[in-house]
Amino acid sequence: MAEIAAVLGRLAPEELDGLRALGPQGHLTRPLIDALDRAAGGPGAGRGYVPSGSVSPTGGPYFVLRSDVSGWLFGAAAQLPLPQGEA
Repeated sequence: MAEIAAVLGRLAPEELDGLRALGPQGHLTRPLIDALDRAAGGPGAGRGYVPSGSVSPTGGPYFVLRSDVSGWLFGAAAQLPLPQGEA
């Protein structure tokens, strides 16, 4: 992604709210994926998301924000896993 702040700055306020509502590792909806693609200049233009490693019931991959994008949006501490036994 070219510049995270610039790309996120091109999102509509409701799109940013949608990302924040999902949290740092929430599965992105199709409209949010489309919004990130649009803000980054189109599909494949440095998208800010990656496959999560899990799949939907229909077999398609779930996507989450890339760690650098999530860290920018939520702060680096939001990316740190909790120690075992703390949830």
